[in-house]
Amino acid sequence: MTTKEILENAKSAKKQIALLSKNEKNKLLLNMANSLIENTESILEANKIDIEKARETVGGVMIDRLTLTADRIKSMSDGIREVAELPDPVGRVISENDRRGMKIKKVSVPIGTVAIIYESRPNVTSDAASLCIKSGNACVLRGGKEAYNSNKAVVGALKEGITKSGYSPDFINLIEDTTRASAHELMTAVGYVDLLIPRGGKGLISACVEGAKVPCIQTGTGICHIYVDETADFQMALNIIDNAKTSRPSVCNAAEVLLVNKNIANEFLPLLFNRLVTDRKNKGLIPVELRLDDAASGIIKGKRAESDDFDTEFLDYILAVRCVENVNEAVEHISAHSTGHSEAIITNDNKNAEFFTLTVDSAAVYVNASTRFTDGGEFGLGCEMGISTQKLHARGPMGLEELNTYKYVINGNGEIR
Repeated sequence: MTTKEILENAKSAKKQIALLSKNEKNKLLLNMANSLIENTESILEANKIDIEKARETVGGVMIDRLTLTADRIKSMSDGIREVAELPDPVGRVISENDRRGMKIKKVSVPIGTVAIIYESRPNVTSDAASLCIKSGNACVLRGGKEAYNSNKAVVGALKEGITKSGYSPDFINLIEDTTRASAHELMTAVGYVDLLIPRGGKGLISACVEGAKVPCIQTGTGICHIYVDETADFQMALNIIDNAKTSRPSVCNAAEVLLVNKNIANEFLPLLFNRLVTDRKNKGLIPVELRLDDAASGIIKGKRAESDDFDTEFLDYILAVRCVENVNEAVEHISAHSTGHSEAIITNDNKNAEFFTLTVDSAAVYVNASTRFTDGGEFGLGCEMGISTQKLHARGPMGLEELNTYKYVINGNGEIR
């Protein structure tokens, strides 16, 4: 089926889905969740094909992004169930007032057709589909070629659940063409796509933001920073940095840059080296490659940082490290190099914590916690459509509310102006 035909089907389906009640949508979602579990074996077989092809071109960290397991499919199913349990955003009265005999209500409504262009991660397929349906939107998915077989199997299972519920399988649509041509079609599909969300690397996001003629959300390239203040608890700092860098380095909320107050650098950096390099080697784990500025390289071993290392989303076991004078210089560095995703300060100084949270201009700002929490599920949104790093309409993890817009509904009794 051509991309144009798929878009036409979605445009027709969005009128149907917008009329579904909360109970109808929830029943539909539960059938989708059940269908994922029932089709686990076929999804894993399709995923195996993608993984074998991908091994020829990408490394282990990116293979992890692509890999599905029975447990991960169960998590995808559980995520759909969590979305079903969330309050319905459609029809919510945001505000109301009486003016000249008229009752004016500001009411949340679906956006319409939401298109998502994304890479590598098949779990995004079910997350996006469930969020769109719960928020009353038709969904058009365009995954990368590296995950096409996996995405097709997941979408097939989800459509099966929708059909069992007695509704149109066109509520969810997968673009069959994985070339750049289909991405361009979505970017320019005026009258068909009401919102475009790119979710992937810097190149994909830049291409969509610069080339889209439809409304587009800029989502998260994540050059995430952690600043260790001179008053920080060292053990807490090590635990947070280890988690933020190594728990899953291939995701956008993983830490890429560490800033350390120079007054504690001589004591703290050797502890960091032991934790991220020596200890991981001894445990048979991949050690973190530390890319150090001049001051840090005079204290511990590592690779000398190049200028672009502080502007790179590594998505790997690599961490750029710089020593700074104080919290002011840390904030200045973040302002110059951040992508506006997630930043953290580790400190026991309340004034420094307040200064950091007030002056760092990112979607999520943490005090004494890992950046890895920037996630729709962790924030209680069920799952997420992506992490918006812009400021208009949506910012941070995009859940149900961000997939609704609003209209004014005015009830009168013959009033004229």
